[in-house]
Amino acid sequence: MNDRSGNQKVESKGFKTYIKWFWGIFLFGLVAVVIFFTLLSYGLLGFMPTFEDLENPKSSLATDVISADGVTIGKFFVENRSQVSYEDLSPHLVNALVATEDERFYEHSGIDLRGLGRVLFKTVLMRDASSGGGSTITQQLAKMLFHGHAMTKWERYTQKIKEWVIAVKLERSYTKEEIMAMYLNRAGFIYDAYGIESASWTFFGTNVGNLKVEQAAMLVGMLKNPSLYNPLKRPEKTTTRRNVVLGQMLKSHYLNQMEFDSLKALPLELNFRRTDHKDGLAPYFRMWVQQTLMAKKPERQNYASWQSQKYYEDSIQWVNNPAFGWIEKNPKVDGTKYNIFRDGLKIHTTIDSRLQAYAEKAMEEHLGNELQPKFFASKRNSKYAPYSSDITKEQFNDMMSRAIKGSERYRIMKQEGCSEEVINKAMHTAVDMRVFDWAGERDTVMTPYDSIVYHKHILRSGMMSVDPKNGHIKVYVGGPNYKYFQYDMVSQGKRQVGSTIKPFVYALAMKEGYTPCDLVPNTPQTFLLADGTTWTPRNSGDARLGEMVSLKWGLANSNNNVTAWVMKQYSPESVAEMIHDIGIYSHIDPVYSLCLGTSDVSLYEMVGAYATFVNKGVHIDPIGITSIEDKYGNTIARFSPMEREAIDEETAFLMVNLLEGVVNQGTGRRLRGPTYKLTNQMGGKTGTTQNHSDGWFMSVMPNLVSGVWVGGEERGIHFDSMNLGQASNMAIPVFGRFILKVFADSKITSVTAEDKFEAPASFGYTLDCSDKHINADEGYEGEEVRSEITEESSSIFDF
Repeated sequence: MNDRSGNQKVESKGFKTYIKWFWGIFLFGLVAVVIFFTLLSYGLLGFMPTFEDLENPKSSLATDVISADGVTIGKFFVENRSQVSYEDLSPHLVNALVATEDERFYEHSGIDLRGLGRVLFKTVLMRDASSGGGSTITQQLAKMLFHGHAMTKWERYTQKIKEWVIAVKLERSYTKEEIMAMYLNRAGFIYDAYGIESASWTFFGTNVGNLKVEQAAMLVGMLKNPSLYNPLKRPEKTTTRRNVVLGQMLKSHYLNQMEFDSLKALPLELNFRRTDHKDGLAPYFRMWVQQTLMAKKPERQNYASWQSQKYYEDSIQWVNNPAFGWIEKNPKVDGTKYNIFRDGLKIHTTIDSRLQAYAEKAMEEHLGNELQPKFFASKRNSKYAPYSSDITKEQFNDMMSRAIKGSERYRIMKQEGCSEEVINKAMHTAVDMRVFDWAGERDTVMTPYDSIVYHKHILRSGMMSVDPKNGHIKVYVGGPNYKYFQYDMVSQGKRQVGSTIKPFVYALAMKEGYTPCDLVPNTPQTFLLADGTTWTPRNSGDARLGEMVSLKWGLANSNNNVTAWVMKQYSPESVAEMIHDIGIYSHIDPVYSLCLGTSDVSLYEMVGAYATFVNKGVHIDPIGITSIEDKYGNTIARFSPMEREAIDEETAFLMVNLLEGVVNQGTGRRLRGPTYKLTNQMGGKTGTTQNHSDGWFMSVMPNLVSGVWVGGEERGIHFDSMNLGQASNMAIPVFGRFILKVFADSKITSVTAEDKFEAPASFGYTLDCSDKHINADEGYEGEEVRSEITEESSSIFDF
């Protein structure tokens, strides 16, 4: 009896000891866990985001470039990501994500204990890898925001534990709706699509709010593995995955059986459009915007010895133009610089997307359908095509050698240490490649050398239009295709301007008291030069030679005798000063020959200068950016044009009248003819340079001033006949096609055929000159250009 009682006491004492140890270990473990998570939470066991990090998670957001009419014409990005709010999301998208990734999303506080239990039992104990993970949407967001790719399993286990803590913190800091939006904004896809908005546009060509059920299901399905479930490369696998998501939506009662059955039978129906800064509307303009905002402070040592003029012009821009170098001049509050590729800015520009589209189309139609085929055909039998027929073999070889050394292929091979012999062999070995064609890119087999020759055949072009009243750039077309020809012929390229310089010479005469109807002799003018020699400009014809003609007739017919007579009344320095006053920053040699346009000037400058005439003598430097917003919608910069009076209002109106004469009765009257039948008030000036290397047309209208340039990549590349190479054949048709499209669009009210020039108050001059109907047909750049090409082939290359 006593033994049994003693045994019971021993057993009772042992049990109590066991209980004490059990609770001791449990409480120790609990305290250890609490201490562990506390230390983890405060970042004492490795990185843990602070409250500020949680409130402002870092994310690379694309910067939007927005036109004046509210169209996003392009983006700057490292990751093509745009933020959307929960209210912007399609409800189908939200339902698909919850049903597939986190069915208890609205019930847990960041960690789904039931899900963790399933993972522990099925995945860990039962070794069932197909049972799925236990990460909630919030935990996945924590990983996206603060963790990169783990290098080892142990590192991933550590990250997982940290994600639990971060997920709880996120749930305390944000609403469920905000977490949902953050997750979808952060999600990565493929083809440079980051975030759900970019993915929606990339794969379906619509914004995220308009996604259909099946579209939302496909995008949610891709989140598991975007590369594996690539709808372009693996449509069957992607469709299967989409249907799995639809099945989850059925299971969660977001769909009924009938809806599920009909939706799973649908094809993917993609509208794929990959975003690339080289594609889309106004690529040259967007690059100009980028270069303007990111410009560095000009330092002479950063410019080549031959770039003195460039350094001078950039220095003026740095001082006078707030947008030039804006990023360098305007740091953030914390001292760091804005990054247009990551900060999600909104850059509001002056471009009108409709006018821009019409300009690009007009250029494509004229050059691609008319001018380029004639140029190809004209060079078919030329020994040194595409260069003119008067160059030597040595000149051709030298130019091609420079072109080869400037190619990307040569640069890469040189960096890799290849010898000139190896490079030369590669340049003459045919390979598969893609080349530019006006009808679209073309796949072909060609040697790299032949591809250089081929692309040199492609005519280059530029067009710019501004609103003369405020200097806002409405159209900016820097070339035929930015992907293949990145040299911008609006602001970067400078070419001889030919007769388009003449209105500036006439402007000095108008300022000094002459009027359009004043008569001057149409006789050759001889200038005595500083070295004792003489120079007598030649005329292209002898119409009305020896007669007294009006200044209006002289400019209308681009008569060199009349221009030289005006030039002779003033010093070259006075004329050069007038040219600069009106808006030309390029160097102008103060010599007599400047009156015939021997100087190199950009299209950007020419359009700005001609706009001075329409804007009552006030010059405005053209601007393309009006304001910038940060990612929160706060306006952080506004830009206004720089204005200054260049000439008086009366002189400006007299110049407008002179330019009207060019279109009504002179070298620009093709626009009044049967091809275009334009009757609106407008003026203009044509310009064809020596050897017809450049074709220019400048147009002035009450609410739009435009300039068009067409030519070859180099001055030696041009038509060999004046008939095809003159400005009325090269440049005028681009403007004519463009303005017809603008007038035909009734939604465009800023530029109409009813717009009128406004005369100054108390203007008393008679502008109806007696000789206005007498045309210099010999020098006239004709209404219809007779083609000298009879061959039907549009290209000298066979693809």
